[in-house]
Amino acid sequence: MTERAVLAGGCFWGMQDLIRKLPGVEKTRVGYTGGDVPNATYRNHGTHAEGIEILFDPEKTSYRRLLEFFFQIHDPTTPNRQGNDRGMSYRSAIYYVDEAQRDVALETIRDVDASGLWPGKVVTEVEPVGDFWEAEPEHQDYLQRIPHGYTCHYPRPGWVLPRRDAAE
Repeated sequence: MTERAVLAGGCFWGMQDLIRKLPGVEKTRVGYTGGDVPNATYRNHGTHAEGIEILFDPEKTSYRRLLEFFFQIHDPTTPNRQGNDRGMSYRSAIYYVDEAQRDVALETIRDVDASGLWPGKVVTEVEPVGDFWEAEPEHQDYLQRIPHGYTCHYPRPGWVLPRRDAAE
């Protein structure tokens, strides 16, 4: 059984390139979500964030683990910004598909804040999932096609939450 996660954490290219490599991730696609424009495009996406849709096998990875990695590869403490990218398109957001995901998201944010490992308090939005408008073909799998293309995403070794138990 496959589950769905929708996240936004800055430029979608870098997020897709790193998240797709995680065990249990079966498929990813980038697009626009969390905003106000129907049929959003790169040139016209209104208040949408650049996001990633992840289909994953919960037998191989948990939603919590996806979120922990998400918080490690982008800075969730900078409002409307990642690296050199600035604006609402680059905000940090978790779009939950059900109440269980909402609860895990809020708990993970509490744990990140309590850890003191990140440079400030988390500003990540937590909202119900809405429309996800798939980005144009040139944005899909961008860093696979252009390996040295722009990204501001990378695993930060100091931003890792301690394991709570072996079941996570």
